[in-house]
Amino acid sequence: MPEEWRRDEYQISTDPALINLDVVHGYLVRSYWSARVTRDVVARSIEHSLSFGLYTDGTQIGFARVITDYATIGYLADVFVLEEYRGRKLAVWLVETVMSHPRLQNLRVFRLGTRDAHSLYEKVGFRRLAHPDRMMEITSPDLYAGDDSAGDPRR
Repeated sequence: MPEEWRRDEYQISTDPALINLDVVHGYLVRSYWSARVTRDVVARSIEHSLSFGLYTDGTQIGFARVITDYATIGYLADVFVLEEYRGRKLAVWLVETVMSHPRLQNLRVFRLGTRDAHSLYEKVGFRRLAHPDRMMEITSPDLYAGDDSAGDPRR
């Protein structure tokens, strides 16, 4: 059952039917973390995540999603508020709403990656990795660049 939160003229909803894929894809394709991502990849990522849309007057103006098993781990991803709506503390409200969602409580680990929004996420309790030496990853930073070898993490 989708949840909804309201503040003034703004609404946050987990209803996937409300998500405007054109808005989400349009933003992500310009972002530093998902440049050139395909519409199909964005659609599949939303389908397999708990997604939060931010709206005003029925128009989508922001987004966030959590990849999770709802029991042990969550990963916050693709958080944005459109440029013309920034400066209204909507991103803080969006992330606070995500973090307070009943199905995301008591997770052992909740992570995210950011290049430039550390202060936003620190407001809701995120900290730098306590033990970065224990973390490992496989990355494919050029995956959406169209290069045939881009998906090979060994290159």
